[in-house]
Amino acid sequence: MRARRVVICGGGTGGHVFPALAVGRALRRVLPAARLSFVGSRRKVEAEIMARAGEEFVPLRIAGLRGRGWRIVPSLLQVPPALLEAFLLVKKLRPDLVVGAGSYSSGPVVLLASLLGKPTLILEQNVSPGFTNRLLLPFVRKAVASFERTLPDLRGKGVFLGNPVREEFAALKPRIPDGKLNLLVFGGSQGSRFLNEVMTRCLQRLAPRKNSLAIRHQTGEADAPRVREAYRLAGFARAEITPFITDMASALGGSDLVLCRAGATTVAELIAGRRASILVPFGRAAGGHQMENARELERAGGAEVWSEAVLTPDRLAERILCYADRPGLLRDMAGRLEALRTDGAAGRIADLCLKLMGIRAGEG
Repeated sequence: MRARRVVICGGGTGGHVFPALAVGRALRRVLPAARLSFVGSRRKVEAEIMARAGEEFVPLRIAGLRGRGWRIVPSLLQVPPALLEAFLLVKKLRPDLVVGAGSYSSGPVVLLASLLGKPTLILEQNVSPGFTNRLLLPFVRKAVASFERTLPDLRGKGVFLGNPVREEFAALKPRIPDGKLNLLVFGGSQGSRFLNEVMTRCLQRLAPRKNSLAIRHQTGEADAPRVREAYRLAGFARAEITPFITDMASALGGSDLVLCRAGATTVAELIAGRRASILVPFGRAAGGHQMENARELERAGGAEVWSEAVLTPDRLAERILCYADRPGLLRDMAGRLEALRTDGAAGRIADLCLKLMGIRAGEG
């Protein structure tokens, strides 16, 4: 039997790239001879992540639809070339299956593959389906839901299998108290200007307790010098400030509390790693997806949620100090996330991939 070719597409941020890699790893376990190609956008972060993973990566000239009225015209003009590029790619690779891991960069390849008669599958990582996946849904064979609540929106094509986080997150153990509050702050692969600002502005209020706080803050490239200087001026000489965290699983494992956004992959990693969090959804996230994701953790009792409009530096400092004084509350919140865990999602998705390709278990 010839080696099966699988194309996994989706990108824009690490939040779509990492689930794609998790599915790829799981596919190689059940189908070792499979030839995998990853397709994404031309953003630098995707190429870097794929290079570290040692995977074949094909960047497409495609961008999300931005703006309203006439401002959307430049984005629309990129669609026909992207469709042509996707058509040529599918014809060249002749995939046995195309998996869309979300975001605008998955759209052209999944659509063209479907129109050419290839089996297709999409992963919906948010509670409410995103724009690209809503457009693709009529064309694909199956849609994997990360949350059971999402199934009614997938029009009979949905399968609840969970979000395919990397296995190192599921392997994390509960934190053993060390007398300090270990706080991890991050805003996704590109950092968050809002989180950087609100966190640095509350440092003066936290300064009297700096010896009982251990802070690791991922800033993104642009803000790193400014954030590093703010910590220095506030007396947090031992805080670890870094533009990007390569080993996020270890960073999460070393934390008691996480201050972060609520992208689908971030939320899935918090659930898998069972870490309490203060979630601040990105206010301009398409369709309000991040707020819906955050509310899932809040309903379970594993997180508290603040909008950008109401989270002030004083309020953030008060919440951090509250948790520093109540480590038992953090342990309770972490424990409540157990109810949301869907361990082994990547393996179940890999099994579904085999089924869509007409391969029986053990055939690979």
